[in-house]
Amino acid sequence: MGIFSNILGKIFGHKPKAAPAPAPTPQAQPGPTPQEQAHAQAPAPVDIEAVLEDMAANNPQKLNWRTSIVDLMKLVGMESSLQERKDLADELGYTGDKSDSAAMNIWLHKAVLKKLSENGGKVPASLMD
Repeated sequence: MGIFSNILGKIFGHKPKAAPAPAPTPQAQPGPTPQEQAHAQAPAPVDIEAVLEDMAANNPQKLNWRTSIVDLMKLVGMESSLQERKDLADELGYTGDKSDSAAMNIWLHKAVLKKLSENGGKVPASLMD
C-alpha cells in the first residue's frame, strides 16, 4: 500500500467521536422506494475538513494541518520524516528538487488535498489554494 493510500484510508475511515446514537425503536414502516435505495447506495462525499477538524479537536498537539504536510501527516497518525515525504512526492509525481524541502512540502500539501478531492473527498476551495 502506498503512502497516499494510507493517508486516504486514515481520513476516509475516521469515525468522529460523538455521543452514541439512541437505540432505534422498532416500528413498522414501508420499505424504501427504488429511487431511495439507489440514493442510499451512492456514497456521500467525505467532508475532509470536518474529519480533519474532528481529528485535531481530539489531538493533544496543536497541529497546523491546513498548511503543513508534516502536521497533516502527524494528525492522521503517520510518520512525517523527510524520507517519508520524499517517498510521497515520488508517489504523487513531484518533479521539483526534493532537496528544497520547503517547496516540496508546499507542493505535497496541495497535491494530497487535490488527490483526496479526486478520490471522493469534499475539500473546500480555501484549502485547495
